[in-house]
Amino acid sequence: MKTTIYPSMKSVFISCLCLAAIASSSLANANYTKTKYPIVLVHGFSGFDNIGGLIGYFHTVPYNLRRSGAKVYVPSVSAFNSSEQRGQQLADYLLSLPEAKFNLIGHSQGSPTSRVAAALVPQKVASVTSVNGANGGSKVADVLLGIVPGDISRGFVSSIINAGGDLINFFSGNSNEQDGLASALTLSTQGSNALNQALGNKGISSNCSSLSENTNINGYNIKMFSWTGNRATTNFFDVTDGFLGLTSLAFGFEQNDGLVSVCSSKLGNVISTRYHMNHVDAINHLFGVRGWTNPVSLYRSQANRLKNKNL
Repeated sequence: MKTTIYPSMKSVFISCLCLAAIASSSLANANYTKTKYPIVLVHGFSGFDNIGGLIGYFHTVPYNLRRSGAKVYVPSVSAFNSSEQRGQQLADYLLSLPEAKFNLIGHSQGSPTSRVAAALVPQKVASVTSVNGANGGSKVADVLLGIVPGDISRGFVSSIINAGGDLINFFSGNSNEQDGLASALTLSTQGSNALNQALGNKGISSNCSSLSENTNINGYNIKMFSWTGNRATTNFFDVTDGFLGLTSLAFGFEQNDGLVSVCSSKLGNVISTRYHMNHVDAINHLFGVRGWTNPVSLYRSQANRLKNKNL
């Protein structure tokens, strides 16, 4: 006689719970970076949106944000220009988009660029996040300007930088105005301090400390965050490490990422300054050859943080 064994109600119930948990986990992961407002990734000095549609400035970051729900824009502003001019370009870009507000995440000079845009069109900005941002300037720019004193020398260096910017325009299919000297001046300590004062020192600490994430700009509450790495060299196989190791000498014993000091990078609520990455690692270049910290996970975590704050 054939015997049919039926599962007990308890085992069926447990199986259903497991399936529900798996489904819930998959749904949560699918929406992990789904912020209320789109994310705008703002490139830094010498940057671009992408080269030939193949090489992105934020290597794989847009994809890894989009794959779990985020809407992401990657605009192009001048590779070499003042933060004021770049900020105006970014503000114009935001105004051209249909969404009500945006979460700006800026790397290097992309941070002061984002802060200028937030001051120009605060109604369009929900948050500004600084990634290894040059918020207090860079001593590397100070050294460069000290090496080339005088109008003739600075004009020569500026023409070389502008040519580099035109080359970036060509390969990225953009036509942004380039001003090499303005970029160096705006990234100097003196130039950055002047910009901060003009912006009311919003999110900028006078004693290199973390501040509240809430910042009022013309009646709009804009949340500000930052993180950075604290070393110039992180991977023997990364060819950019040698350059950053050299430029880091400008900082003496001050902690830095090769181009920006840890103190200069701080904006609003400082998430961390202890990541094992340098200035280039922060955008997941050179093509993912980096230090111990996975920068992509930092962008994803920040998107989830913004999501949980209803941003």
